[in-house]
Amino acid sequence: MTGVPASAAGGTSSANGAPASAGSGAASGSASSGGASSGVVETGAPGGPKPVRGGKVVAAAVNQASVWNIANLLTMLRLLLVPGFVALMLADGGYDPAMRAFAWAAFAVAMITDLFDGHLARTYDLVTDFGKIADPIADKAIMGAALICLSSLGDLPWWVTVVILGRELGITLLRFLVIRYGVIPASRGGKLKTLTQGVAVGMYVLALTGWLATLRFWVMAAAVVLTVVTGLDYVRQAIVLRRQGIAEREAAARETEA
Repeated sequence: MTGVPASAAGGTSSANGAPASAGSGAASGSASSGGASSGVVETGAPGGPKPVRGGKVVAAAVNQASVWNIANLLTMLRLLLVPGFVALMLADGGYDPAMRAFAWAAFAVAMITDLFDGHLARTYDLVTDFGKIADPIADKAIMGAALICLSSLGDLPWWVTVVILGRELGITLLRFLVIRYGVIPASRGGKLKTLTQGVAVGMYVLALTGWLATLRFWVMAAAVVLTVVTGLDYVRQAIVLRRQGIAEREAAARETEA
């Protein structure tokens, strides 16, 4: 009789032992699985794994690294060229033809990189917040430095510098004021203005004489005219854009109330 209970007990114990060992195996498998994947996901709330701790930090690091792309590097190069350009322009009183030629080379590099950085950023999806802010600053910095140097040396009338820089700064401010209603796209006239300004200022940076000096006067005159005309056109576009934005907001508000 003792054997029957013993065997029954043993059967019960082995029967119980199987689920126990299965359960412990599942638990250990779950534990080992959790241990193996602890660096990837965290289990917890039902419905799926949680993101890795520090994932936001990694994403931020990737986004931050994207600032160091070719388009932004070209923009940084333009910013670095500004003090070098000023030093070359003012070397030896500003009238050394060799120094003026080096200054022209720095100015030309800055103008050429201005043509490429925006194109690269849009084509290869390299647009960043840094580029949006630094690119217009670099453009205004190199052009402003050239105009101020030329006027301070007596090569260019101050009113020309005031008109060009006043227009550039004013339009930049206007863009920021109406950005809540939309973006004012760059027009063909604006691009032609930029090209004409660059050529005219570059010709004034060089120590030209004779008919080339006369030619640069007319090129600068064309640049001033384009500067004023395109500036007025940007003001018109800003007014239209603002009116459209206000009208759309009012229409949306009426629909919400209805």
